[in-house]
This record gives sequence, structure tokens and C-alpha cells, in this order.
Amino acid sequence: NCRYREAIHKWDEALQLTPEDATLYEMKSQVLMSLHEMFPAVHAAEMAVQRNPRSWDAWQTLGRAQLGLGEIALAIRSFQVSLHIFPMNPEVWKEDLSWARKLYEQQKATKTEAVQPQAKRKEIAQVPIPDYDFESDEIVQVCAAIAEKEKALSAAKTVVIVSASGTVETVTEKENCTTTPDETLFIRAR
Repeated sequence: NCRYREAIHKWDEALQLTPEDATLYEMKSQVLMSLHEMFPAVHAAEMAVQRNPRSWDAWQTLGRAQLGLGEIALAIRSFQVSLHIFPMNPEVWKEDLSWARKLYEQQKATKTEAVQPQAKRKEIAQVPIPDYDFESDEIVQVCAAIAEKEKALSAAKTVVIVSASGTVETVTEKENCTTTPDETLFIRAR
């Protein structure tokens, strides 16, 4: 009678009385799928499969719920388990598994189509790097000047000292000669 919410309530009551009954979980999962509540439907179907791993209809319901979430590969696996348990089930063969395989092929084709334009864009975007002469006299002189500047900066370190009274003092330290501030040191920062 399409009174799905009431049915879920009744199945919850029944599950409180018989929590190991896999059939109740499986039926609850079907109703949850009718309400488009896929996460709870998958959870209920997984509970049914845990309670009775030999139930082909629990595996079929789990596959359908997984399809509702878009988990096509998982659904195919669940349908295959269902068929392994009951191989003569035409509904799983003709409807569920064939439909899931078609969806899987479409998903693969869509991913391939999405990847191909990106690869073409990368090919177009890759411009050859110009050949620079890294051994020219100008480049060597610039590198030498940068190295000299780095040596001078590392040889003399600047320290800012802020005393407790709030006076700021800038002190330059040489590598071998460090200055020790007076005892009014409050904060020392580099």
C-alpha cells in the first residue's frame, strides 16, 4: 500500500525481537531503496548478507542497493555472488547483472572520453623549452656575483634585541665574535 515508513518502523520492531533474522534486514533494505535512502539500504543489505551469507536474494538486494549508490563494480560482484549461490535465477542473469555490466561499460567509456581531451590539451600546451647557453660569460659572472653576496650575508648576521624597557637594538654579529646582550634582554629575534 506504499506505506513504506510504517513498514520500516515494523521491521525495526521485528529486528529488536529477532536481530539475527537476515530476511528482515533484506526486506527493510528493499523498502529503503523504494524511499531512495541508499546508504541505509546498503547497510541493511550488508547486515542481511552478514547474517546469512548463503542467501542469494540478500546478495541480489545488496547489489541493487550498491547500484543505487553508483558503486557499479561492487554491485557486479554482489550479483555474481548471488548467481554463484543460485545459478538458475533468470532475474539476476537477465536484469540485474546485464544492466550492471552495461552501466560499467558506459562508465568506462565516459572516463576514457574524459581523459582523451585532457591528454590532447597537455600535448598542445607543451611548448619546447628554448636552448639557453648556460656557459656564457654573462651567466657565469651573474652566478659568481650571487655567490659573493651569499658569502657576505652568511658571514655577518644581524640580531634584533628588544629589552624589557622596550628599546630596540640592532647588533651585527661576526662568525667568530658573538655579542652577549646585557641582562635586560627581553626578546631576541633574528
